[in-house]
Amino acid sequence: MRFMLMIHATKESEADVMPSEQLLAEMGKYNEELVKAGVLLAAEGLHPSSKGARVHFSGNKRTVIDGPFTETKELIAGFWLIQVKSLEEAIEWVKRCPCPFDGESDIEIRRVFEAEDFGAEFTPELREQEERLRAEVAARTSH
Repeated sequence: MRFMLMIHATKESEADVMPSEQLLAEMGKYNEELVKAGVLLAAEGLHPSSKGARVHFSGNKRTVIDGPFTETKELIAGFWLIQVKSLEEAIEWVKRCPCPFDGESDIEIRRVFEAEDFGAEFTPELREQEERLRAEVAARTSH
């Protein structure tokens, strides 16, 4: 099972306040543990929403909304993608994480959909396409 672990943004992260050297070192050590355990698939920090945009969909219409976005508690400051056996194991990994920010922080854990989760609507042709695209991406990123 794959899980996305999402660090919720704070007022400081949205103000583009960089983490301390100590926190960067602690996160590096944590990421090393994830790699050594063979569970880490990806990990990245995100720039604040002031440097981003949203695209709103309404039928065929697309509207671009420039950041920043006001609801900090709904924004993501970074993420990990891990592969573990269960939600409980994902929770145990998150509990070992250093606190991402001074004060209080939240890390949300969400399971990533797998092909079998989509049922009959995900036809053999669609599965084949998905596998082909994943193989192409893997080939490009393995260099």
